[in-house]
Amino acid sequence: MELVRKLGRKCCVVQSTKRKPEVVDVASGEDVFDDGVKAVPPDHLLIMVNGIIGSAADWRYAAKQFVKRLPDKVIVNCSDCNSATLTFDGVDRMGERLAEEVVTVAKRWPEVSKISFIAHSLGGLVARYAIGRLYQSIPVCRPSNFNQNNENDSEQSLEQLFEARIVGLQPINFITVATPHLGSRGHRQLPILCGLPFLERQAPQTAHWIVGRSGKHLFLTDNDDGGRPLLLQMVNDSENIKFISALGSFKRRVAYANANYDKVVGWRTSSIRRQHELPKSNLLVKDDKYPHIVYVERESSDAIQNGISSVDTPPNLEEEMIRGLTQVPWERVDVSFHKSTQRYVAHTTIQVKNYWLNSDGADVVLHMIDNFLL
Repeated sequence: MELVRKLGRKCCVVQSTKRKPEVVDVASGEDVFDDGVKAVPPDHLLIMVNGIIGSAADWRYAAKQFVKRLPDKVIVNCSDCNSATLTFDGVDRMGERLAEEVVTVAKRWPEVSKISFIAHSLGGLVARYAIGRLYQSIPVCRPSNFNQNNENDSEQSLEQLFEARIVGLQPINFITVATPHLGSRGHRQLPILCGLPFLERQAPQTAHWIVGRSGKHLFLTDNDDGGRPLLLQMVNDSENIKFISALGSFKRRVAYANANYDKVVGWRTSSIRRQHELPKSNLLVKDDKYPHIVYVERESSDAIQNGISSVDTPPNLEEEMIRGLTQVPWERVDVSFHKSTQRYVAHTTIQVKNYWLNSDGADVVLHMIDNFLL
């Protein structure tokens, strides 16, 4: 069986027993999967989301690898609703478009029962917004002996009658890659400014001229009407959008972060950590299978973080976002291209945006696949 067939910018899509095999362009945002006939079609939908000034083609390499290694397990959709200058429209507008696109894709595959997301850079914020829009708490079948009027039924048993769903599907993996979860405002959160206080003070005032509303959201300056910045709103549930409930509904949440050389997104903001929580150099590991994975922190949240609690530090914007996001556990995976010739483009190498320029990130993609819950 020929798993991936290259025709210019084309690649083979996934085969369902209900659909004729076809060839599609990964860059078009179509569904990517194995072209061999399977007795049982894949039941897991994976949505890949690009970052700022990106496109569906940014995930071409990773999509092919997921299909190659999990041929009968996943259908991959490289989102194409937010590309190029559309990524300047702001996290909320992009999130609404992504939510609409995911609904359309899910309808196209009625046989799938699970959903996961992998998002790069700004796309991680967009995906967080979209899942809040797509979150549902749906009723499940009651046990045959359930008595609604039974006073002995605990409040907990009532809660168990509802299950969380994302666009009607079971949420499994929510993975972000070099995403500025805490925004780009603050010391070294935008490393290209070299940590210079003057430049870091000026950046929020000029960002919207360069990247539009997205810049305002990233620098938390979108409070012209007296409201709270969007990224602050997104660390808790609101009346209309259940941001944290949606995040918490996934079986796992993972933040891949560049520990160095990423000029666009800082280590703290991409790994959702405080400065003192970043791994020390003597704790970094070497792994022959994943040479650029230098530290893995399993299932950590504020409730079990070492050294600080919600009452130990005076609240500020960054602290408020950390506390909100770590209401649910996160895995952190720290990446370093320190010895790589591609280190100066670490922000795209971690994703393997272009294999010829970013091939050293292939082990990071492999790590995602090997740890992907099915």
